[in-house]
Amino acid sequence: METVVSGIRSTGKLHLGNYFGALRNFVKMQHQNNCYFFIADYHSLTTHPTPADLHGNVKQVLSEYLACGLDPEVSTLFLQSDVPEVTELYLLLNMNAYVGELERTTSFKDKVRLQPDNVNAGLLTYPVLMAVDIIIHKANKVPVGKDQEQNLEMTRKFAKRFNHMYNVDYFPEPTAYNFGEELVKIPGLDGSGKMGKSEGNGIYLSDSPEAIRKKVMRAVTDSGPVEKNQKLPEPISNLFKIMEVVSEPSTHAYFLEKYNQCEIRYGDMKKQLAEDIISFTSPFRERILSISADNAYLRKVVNRGAEQARASAAKTIKEVREIIGFKPF
Repeated sequence: METVVSGIRSTGKLHLGNYFGALRNFVKMQHQNNCYFFIADYHSLTTHPTPADLHGNVKQVLSEYLACGLDPEVSTLFLQSDVPEVTELYLLLNMNAYVGELERTTSFKDKVRLQPDNVNAGLLTYPVLMAVDIIIHKANKVPVGKDQEQNLEMTRKFAKRFNHMYNVDYFPEPTAYNFGEELVKIPGLDGSGKMGKSEGNGIYLSDSPEAIRKKVMRAVTDSGPVEKNQKLPEPISNLFKIMEVVSEPSTHAYFLEKYNQCEIRYGDMKKQLAEDIISFTSPFRERILSISADNAYLRKVVNRGAEQARASAAKTIKEVREIIGFKPF
């Protein structure tokens, strides 16, 4: 059984793209591996150093992941800030990370462009903290998206460098976790690419039925097809893609046939799509509301996760200190 580590953003709510992207696979993965899932509340400070409600954000995200099927009895689910060993290894690993290589990372250059007034040291050393989150549990595998591939390569570099500098074979060099299937990419309602929080084009699992209907009815469409069986343009193909994953196959086929015959009424399609999304998300929304209201359960989950994560992290820190040369008198 391999050890897998994955971080969870502590800002924002889960949308359909998150669920169909990686989250469904996380739920399966936890039964096949030794999994550590952490809410990256330290990481969030690199872009939001003065959050309005950090605790509320963490609570929302924790409730949503639990509602979607992450099982604290099966995997280790914890808050990054509950494991102080992370910050100690972060300090030690920073001694072996070089400014030049950190400045060349794509993620750093992107963030500098997006937030020129907040280019902080934490932003620069983000790949080091990410590496620590992974190697402190001696993970073999990490689920990563395309935007994090370079940071995973940096993690491998830091692990290899530590081993070389201290002449040990201690940290594994983790590789990307392959789910074994193509991840479903859910497009946004505005027809401009993938669904996302920053794009403002998402349907969230916690959205009320009223909010979902309003969002779907505002979705971008065109004036309709002008010839039979013409190729679906992007704004319309996006709606059909969402319908493909939340509606009955017969419903998707019905509206596709209407489109191909130039008989499509987008208003009818949107109304049906909205109701199908509501049917799909309502069980999640109800579980999210129930879990977020149960503070005793959430406290139990994070305390259990912190205990398990700290046991793993403390062992690593003890051994790393001995390797470097920190010894008691």
